[in-house]
Amino acid sequence: MILIADDDLESLKATQLILELEGYSVVTAMNGYQALQALESNPISLIIADIAMPEMNGYQLLQRVRQVSEWVFIPFLFLSARALSSDIRFGKELGADDYLTKPVSPADLRAAVRGKMLRANQWQKSYSASKDSTSNNHGEATETYSVGKIKIDVKKHLVEAAGKQIQLSAREFMLLKQLAKSGGEVVHFEELIDKTHGLRVNAVEAGALIRPMIRSLRRKLGYQAGEKGCIENVRGVGYRILMSN
Repeated sequence: MILIADDDLESLKATQLILELEGYSVVTAMNGYQALQALESNPISLIIADIAMPEMNGYQLLQRVRQVSEWVFIPFLFLSARALSSDIRFGKELGADDYLTKPVSPADLRAAVRGKMLRANQWQKSYSASKDSTSNNHGEATETYSVGKIKIDVKKHLVEAAGKQIQLSAREFMLLKQLAKSGGEVVHFEELIDKTHGLRVNAVEAGALIRPMIRSLRRKLGYQAGEKGCIENVRGVGYRILMSN
């Protein structure tokens, strides 16, 4: 089931029609609060949200969704008339899985929805397999990691840095967890992309894909631009986390 949140009724109905003709079940909301209510009472597989909505805008909705562990693997797409590059970058930096601009063609909308739902299934399988593997190896799943000032609670899907809660996307959380789980050992680019994206690519492609995620993760953890912080690049190989940083 797909959730569409948009206060523009004409746009809302048009998006709903495109997806229902494709065979998807759709539930709608006119603002962020209604969207949260729909999430609590429906098995939502994907969220499409406008940004400029009353009471709770799309940015605030995304932040609320990412705070709930049961919802972190739900793909979140912005569909907005805000088409400036700065708006698109900001939406993606908040953790959105995609950013589409209005008016969107039916073909582009359908492609984005199919791709994101497929990828979400891959993430969920990868996450479940990782938990099962840890449980098999150690009797029960490791639920928390500590890396210097950073605390990671896997079960609650929470990250704190210096006592402050940090909002990460599902991919960023899996990336940080994988680095912390390595205990300071180098994690290869290919492994990180496999865990975060469910993709099997070569080292060059994996490195290019993971680099912007590392920059975003460092920034959200409180490090300045150009500062490596607790995440160190091992040139041409991968990344490792500095346990004492």
